[in-house]
Amino acid sequence: MKPHSVRDLLPRSLPSIWRFALSLTGDVEMTNDLVQSTCLRAVEKADQFRSSGSFEGWCLQICRSIWLNELRSRASRQDKAFATLDVDQIPDLAPGIEHNLYAKEIISRVMTLPDAQRSVVELVFVQQFTYSEAAVILDIPIGTVMSRLHASRKALKEFAGVTKREKRKEQK
Repeated sequence: MKPHSVRDLLPRSLPSIWRFALSLTGDVEMTNDLVQSTCLRAVEKADQFRSSGSFEGWCLQICRSIWLNELRSRASRQDKAFATLDVDQIPDLAPGIEHNLYAKEIISRVMTLPDAQRSVVELVFVQQFTYSEAAVILDIPIGTVMSRLHASRKALKEFAGVTKREKRKEQK
């Protein structure tokens, strides 16, 4: 694929890339840097994209690869752990749509999941990739995708159950 074709496809893929990058980093500033690096690499490596594949999936693989390299680099420099995302930092990607508190609570809970689970949740539940597509993007077996989703669902169900009980107590 020619670089100008990739440049044409990137704008439509940016929201997907940004959400995935946020699920990896948990930080808005690092997310913005990661998305910028991903777009640059996609344009540089445009000749490696096969038109028979998913362009977004290819970009998400690039994003993940850059992030893993960054983690390795940070680990070698022995940086401190990343801070968790404050949900109020998430920019409003859909202006005009009301945000309800429960959705914010769920987003907060998703952001506390381990990185591996958070990435799978983002790809499968938010971006609607199939299990096999998520496995390819993350370079893991499909069984691992299913296992991480199971653990994520369990954690989110437990959270939802606690939230409902707390609300019932408040109403009494």
